[in-house]
Amino acid sequence: MRKVLSFGELLLRICPDAAGDWLSGNTLPFYVGGAELNVATALVMWKIPSAYFTALPDNLMSKQLTSFLEDKGIDCSRIALQGERMGLYYLHKGKDMKNAGVIYDRANTSFSALEPGSLNWDLIFKDVGWFHFSAICPALSQNVADLCKEALQAARERNITISLDLNYREKLWKYGKDPVAIMPELAIYCDIIMGNIWAAEKMLGVTMDYGKTELDSKEAFLEQAQASSIGLMNLFPNCKAVANTFRFDENSGIRYFTTLYTEGMLNVSKEYAAAHIVDKVGSGDCFMAGLIYGFFKELKPQDTLAFATSASFTKLFIPGDGTTLGTADIDTQIRKYEN
Repeated sequence: MRKVLSFGELLLRICPDAAGDWLSGNTLPFYVGGAELNVATALVMWKIPSAYFTALPDNLMSKQLTSFLEDKGIDCSRIALQGERMGLYYLHKGKDMKNAGVIYDRANTSFSALEPGSLNWDLIFKDVGWFHFSAICPALSQNVADLCKEALQAARERNITISLDLNYREKLWKYGKDPVAIMPELAIYCDIIMGNIWAAEKMLGVTMDYGKTELDSKEAFLEQAQASSIGLMNLFPNCKAVANTFRFDENSGIRYFTTLYTEGMLNVSKEYAAAHIVDKVGSGDCFMAGLIYGFFKELKPQDTLAFATSASFTKLFIPGDGTTLGTADIDTQIRKYEN
């Protein structure tokens, strides 16, 4: 069975507590993650053959991390050992990555130093049937954006299915290019695009009808999801499916639903809600992994969406960057949150 290859930077998430007790206690919790690695982690939990490409410095810590991932069942044989350092980010517990609290330390890392023309795509894509990356990669530098394009061209030449997560991280786009100047050249190669209606506008130029979305109703958001999906497919003819997530933080807690547009139909998930959550990080990655799982297993679109949504929502109650739930556990846990 051919593998799903996730392509991106491995990160350590450092989690100081908001009160600053980590200083007096000499404890600083951390998690191993990164958007694309979170996808790979979920897929191996669900028995999908999964490989991972990143770049790490050639040192003891990298060897320990690689062994840690291999013990989970992730194929790490493609990882490039080069450069001087790995990426970090700092985020207080309970805070969302999009909020002001996140601090990135990703300059001059092994991954960001990768150069176009430096990688052996025959080796990297050996036994691979699916290639996944996110918009976080091209946010790092022009070199990495060019490398992503090279990877996508190589994957397309080999008839490999390609998925893209439109992760938008404003703090990372610092090399003088707006996302909409970079991302369309990459999205044109993709078969499946996941994100939300706001990211589609910001990164791919698919405009929204603000008269509808300002109504702040589920019906208006669903109408915009369909219009945005159709617009995206018109711009990028290779795209066969578009998924959107809707997560609203409200005074009463969190509300969540998703859509999947494919084969001319908008599929809509059940809506889920909870008063309190544990960790927002990695929920979107889990949704992306759920989509890959469904398409990989050739499930019906509505069943694919149902699983991806359940996987994503249940991740909100798991500390860390990646899910720890198998498919049966997800089915059991999600029933607690149905509206």
